[in-house]
Amino acid sequence: MQNLWNDADLQHSVREQCCPPEMPAELAELVYASRLLGRESSLVMHGGGNTSVKCELVDMVGNRADVLLIKASGVDLSRVTGHDYTPVKLGPLRNLGKLFSQNDRISEEELQRFSTREFKHLLLLNLFSLTDHMAEQRLTPSIETLLHSFLPHRFIFHTHSFAMLTLSNQPDGVRLCRETLGDSFASVDYIKPGLGLARSASAAYEANPEIEGIVLHKHGLVTFGSTGREAYSRMINAVSKLEERIALAGRKTFPSAMLPVSIASVEDVAPVIRGICVEEKAPATREYHQFILDFRSSPAILDYVNSADLVRMSQKGAMTPDFIIRTKNKPLVLPAPDSENFSGFREAVREAVDQYCAEYTAYFQAQHPLSGMHVTMLDPLPRVVLVPGLGLFGLGKTAELAAVNADIAASTAAAILDAESVGTFESISDREAFEIEYWDMEQAKMNRHHHDVFAGKIVMVTGAASGIGLATAKAFRQRGAELVILDLTLDALERAAEELGGNVLAMTCDVTSRAAVRAAFDGACRRFGGVDIVVSNVGAALQGRIGEVSDEVLRKSFEINFFSHHSIAQEAVRVMKLQGTGGVLLFNVSKQAVNPGPDFGPYGLPKAATMFLVRQYALDHGRDGIRSNGINADRIRSGLLTAEMIKARSTARGLSEKEYMAGNLLQLEVTAEDVAEAFVHLALETRTTGSITTVDGGNIAAALR
Repeated sequence: MQNLWNDADLQHSVREQCCPPEMPAELAELVYASRLLGRESSLVMHGGGNTSVKCELVDMVGNRADVLLIKASGVDLSRVTGHDYTPVKLGPLRNLGKLFSQNDRISEEELQRFSTREFKHLLLLNLFSLTDHMAEQRLTPSIETLLHSFLPHRFIFHTHSFAMLTLSNQPDGVRLCRETLGDSFASVDYIKPGLGLARSASAAYEANPEIEGIVLHKHGLVTFGSTGREAYSRMINAVSKLEERIALAGRKTFPSAMLPVSIASVEDVAPVIRGICVEEKAPATREYHQFILDFRSSPAILDYVNSADLVRMSQKGAMTPDFIIRTKNKPLVLPAPDSENFSGFREAVREAVDQYCAEYTAYFQAQHPLSGMHVTMLDPLPRVVLVPGLGLFGLGKTAELAAVNADIAASTAAAILDAESVGTFESISDREAFEIEYWDMEQAKMNRHHHDVFAGKIVMVTGAASGIGLATAKAFRQRGAELVILDLTLDALERAAEELGGNVLAMTCDVTSRAAVRAAFDGACRRFGGVDIVVSNVGAALQGRIGEVSDEVLRKSFEINFFSHHSIAQEAVRVMKLQGTGGVLLFNVSKQAVNPGPDFGPYGLPKAATMFLVRQYALDHGRDGIRSNGINADRIRSGLLTAEMIKARSTARGLSEKEYMAGNLLQLEVTAEDVAEAFVHLALETRTTGSITTVDGGNIAAALR
């Protein structure tokens, strides 16, 4: 592993971080070193690891105190700033260490109970604000705060180095790590994070104050020093030695399992997995807790999932306890998907998920009474799915969480292959895993995520680069949905995606091309795992006197204003049926469907057909749990109703543009945002299908009944 420390970069970081006069230089150095560690995914991943520095600070009332500045729980080291560190007074914590070091009769169970109750309360009592910003954030100190405070060193870094775990997670891991790192690193057997681990680490240091760090077996690697550079360099040097030891063993060749001649595609497999890995909220209304999927494949991943020994290797447990709260302790292993017998694969997935849930429930029922914890079982569904012949999926309530789980699973696959090449991979016990998974201080990391009404839902919007489409995409995004946006031009889509922010999948798509529409749905399945809600919004206001308009114009209008909606809906139904969890089809129809205007036949005729298309899908696919509804809007500023068209129509009627746009019963202009809210409303109406909602400010001539 390369040492990336650069003094010039450090000075730039110090200047950048020390803008507030109260921000100590030691903290700026800590931030710089932490970011260097955070950029190495083989050291820390997604909020894992922690770093700290000890210094003297003046609190808000002018009192000086020795303080530990430690990274807040769950903050990502790669993006950490000075505001992500919590200041904790060292005096009370060190006194706590002395108290327990003098009382050897206290049991480990008592220590654990203390760390989960009184310790958390003690920390909160002793917090004081470094800046007003910190006070507002209400950051929680790392669960390793005691370990950092009991050790005397100024800078302390803790990572979950995969190289260390590869050697540590072995039956003879203590020997392997000692032979590799020598006497400069102490060794601590696996202990759950908290007071017990902190006391053991402190004892290891006191036994040999010359050490440069500590191996926390099956957990992590700790280094320390008087400067950030010293602690960082010790970490990199140690990991480099561990990597060299692993390289000496070479990568073992793993026999491959027998695979089908033809493997089904990711685009077909993902919706099946996504549809079966669900938890019903309300069976009567076909509402589900759904996951987003994140697919990964690489030569290393395929070596892992294609191994004849996959089940044995993968079911031993997590590489480090830090991953368990995200991915659960074990992944789900599926059979290889045979494209020639895909219906058989679907049934195999259902059986495998049922078995996984049953085994998880049995694990909870066995470990819960032994733990003494007062907890309720989490959902038993997997967060990582391994598919021979294809790759792996991370599952999460959001695309971001799914990606985190996929990252962890991909790194774990490579690390387990390394561990099996060195010897035999070994993880912590089920009881130890349970104590981590259900520990309230660990669960607090996950409970910080707020999930809105469309969390876990994938929404596709056509014509999404502007107007009603963009407004609709924003409305669903604001309520937690993952987005697939389609339009004709890439530049417009990129601008829309930037405006929407986050994990938006933007694809160019000519909706009059069935091949392009199929490719769009394939892209959605590959990126997110499927589709739940489709807003078919594209339209073009072609005009002409109906007795004189050419067949070419009329056919073109039907292609864009009718057949495109049908193509979108058919492909949506195909994916939704693969998922088996229902779905929502939403169509932008038009008031022209029921209240035609002069010279607007080329536009109104296909729109009238689309209105009946809405009802036909409701009729034919209600049995599949798929709802179909439409919006009849009028006079919405958009690509259809341009500024030039508004001017021409208002002039022809002898009205001002404002009077024309508000020419309805409410005398209010209707906006794209109003239409968007109506689409959201219909998506939430679980018992409404075949409905056409009018959004026009009131026009009796356009009313359906």
